Amino acid sequence: MSDKISEIPKEQRPYEKCLRDGEGVLTDGELLAVILRCGTRQMSSVSLAGEILKAAEGYGFPGLPGLLHLSVQELQSIPGIGKVKALQLRCVGELARRISSASARPALAYNDPESIARYYMERLRHEEQEHLFCMMMDSKGSLLGEKLLSRGTVSGTLITPREVYVEALKLRAVRIVLIHNHPSGDPLPSSPDMEFTARILAAGEMVGIELADHIIIGDKTYFSFREQGLMKENAV
Repeated sequence: MSDKISEIPKEQRPYEKCLRDGEGVLTDGELLAVILRCGTRQMSSVSLAGEILKAAEGYGFPGLPGLLHLSVQELQSIPGIGKVKALQLRCVGELARRISSASARPALAYNDPESIARYYMERLRHEEQEHLFCMMMDSKGSLLGEKLLSRGTVSGTLITPREVYVEALKLRAVRIVLIHNHPSGDPLPSSPDMEFTARILAAGEMVGIELADHIIIGDKTYFSFREQGLMKENAV
């Protein structure tokens, strides 16, 4: 690929291709080049996009999902990427996550683990640390709110039942669903996950708020305690 956009045949330039045939025909690099708008004096936007994708692969995250793993500082280490472009790229990743969540939200149901997994999948499957969320719902199953309870290893953060239920009590929720991710991509629960779920389940029975499910997000897969018949106290 030429390092100057003027040397690329007009019909092959990303903008022209997008206008003529639609954004769906663009390669990952071409799509990124359109977002970047311009390159540098030495490098076209297409070549710069290639350098970004190459950097993401160097960090172990090939393809466009790698944008979700590159920090502003890591992006700025790529020649041709300053603070503004780095922030733009980070915002593109966040926009993709929010679009995914917003699209899945209308189908949310506390008794449908797959709908909850879809809602959180793009937000959590790329995270390199564990995040624990609590969804709070009313008697009709409508979402009242959600809260990030911890960031880090769930079992290592020593989250207490009080921390889990205090927000639910404020919102007068009648049931909650816990969601956390496994950065390894494997959603199978660990022994600490099982013990933690049992403690929260027992505490919920005492305060009158049902723990409807605990869902673990992996890489494009999930594990639901509810689906596996593990939401009875003596089964966890």
